[in-house]
Amino acid sequence: MLARINSAAVIGLEAQPIEVEVDVGMGMASLTIVGLPDAAVRESAERVRSAIRNSGFGFPANLRITVNLAPADLRKEGPTYDLPIALGILIASGQLPGEALDGAWVLGELALDGTVRHARGVLAVADMARHSPARTLYLPASDAPEAALLPDVTVYPVNTLKDLVQHLRGREPMAPYTGQITFAPQLAHPPVDFAEIQGQEHAKRALEIAAAGGHNLLMSGPPGAGKTLMARALPGILPLLTLEEALEVTRIYSVADMLPPDTPLMTERPFRAPHHTTSSAGLIGGGHWPRPGEISLAHRGVLFLDELPEFNSKILEMLRQPMEDKVVTISRAQGSLTFPANFMLIAAMNPCPCGYYGDPERACTCPMGLIQRYRKRISGPLLDRIDLHLEVPRVPYEKLSRTTPGEPSATIRARVETARQRQRERLSGTGILCNADMGPAEVRRFCVLGREGQELMRAAMRQMQLSARGYHRVLKVARTIADLDGSADIRPQHLAEALQYRNRTLEL
Repeated sequence: MLARINSAAVIGLEAQPIEVEVDVGMGMASLTIVGLPDAAVRESAERVRSAIRNSGFGFPANLRITVNLAPADLRKEGPTYDLPIALGILIASGQLPGEALDGAWVLGELALDGTVRHARGVLAVADMARHSPARTLYLPASDAPEAALLPDVTVYPVNTLKDLVQHLRGREPMAPYTGQITFAPQLAHPPVDFAEIQGQEHAKRALEIAAAGGHNLLMSGPPGAGKTLMARALPGILPLLTLEEALEVTRIYSVADMLPPDTPLMTERPFRAPHHTTSSAGLIGGGHWPRPGEISLAHRGVLFLDELPEFNSKILEMLRQPMEDKVVTISRAQGSLTFPANFMLIAAMNPCPCGYYGDPERACTCPMGLIQRYRKRISGPLLDRIDLHLEVPRVPYEKLSRTTPGEPSATIRARVETARQRQRERLSGTGILCNADMGPAEVRRFCVLGREGQELMRAAMRQMQLSARGYHRVLKVARTIADLDGSADIRPQHLAEALQYRNRTLEL
């Protein structure tokens, strides 16, 4: 007898329908899985056999069982086909009615005792289901809240194989998941508040501008000046996630199997800080089975690269295209996958290997040739894509010893939220959420300069030798500064401040 069960494979951030065909017939006793399965799928045979028997059902003995995962030219990975395979065997062997799973999607890993375990990428599967005629999902109970985030799908939480079989037989019906998840965006909880950071007012101002417009920022200064501390305090002043952004981030973390326990919906902006020894697949994404990298995990949040020159220069160059296009495309022989990568890059570095080049208090011990090689690890095209370049000097004793706290993160975040709201209103209907994402058309429309601003920009283009990209990025930063100032127009003082943040930190 032949049985057909609908399941799904997660490819990139999308789910593809998979038909699990199970045939039970005469022949040498065996269980064969075909359809380009990986090792985890091939091992389903033993898990399914034990789960069926330990759940109190009969596993067809002395019969040949063939499982085909169609389409056969699409590689299948992971253990999430266990549950549909087990149900297919029960239908093909006459223990379940053949029409029991018509119009339904099934996925889940089986334990040897029949318990249904977590599956990754459930949100992508639910999105596929709600755009198909079959809108019923049988999923692991732990994943039901995540699937229920999307409307127009009926989600049944499954704890064990036995429970599902009894439900399909009509003996012990299960109730669909009805829990309501209220979206309540939360503030990140950084290790330090801006009020505790003494001095560095100009650096705090630059971080506020970066947070308000979603701009990239590079800090350069001696060791111990507070670069890493300020970067890690940045999440405390970022605006709250919108529901649309939260669903985008949740989908990425679901596919990467990195959703925190009991957290069906991400409510905080991501903050990713990979070590400089990370690989290209770890930072950009990829692998034999391509998965999102750190730049995608930082989508709608912050990617913090500490000790920037210590990263492999080839890996850093891979950031250029995602920083410009806000997506990363990973190509393999089997095809190409695109992951979102709209992140704020916050980077920190020392001015030289010893860290004290240009420091007024401590002499640098590095030969000039070594300093030049150190700085050449970061290319000009990559630096041109960074909006704010900031020198962070050491903090003098007088400021460090002050007992009066500085401006708290909550106050700064209020200004950032106000500026972001102005941007959302201005950019409504464009699909753009912040100034940093504006393209040339939006810059031409929303970053109009007056006569004095044009004269200032003309002089800056000539003296600073700005590229076309640099010109547009200066205008976008100036637009953000104007938003923080509550100004509808970009004034000369806004433009002058934006020009102060262009790349001057790496000059010798």
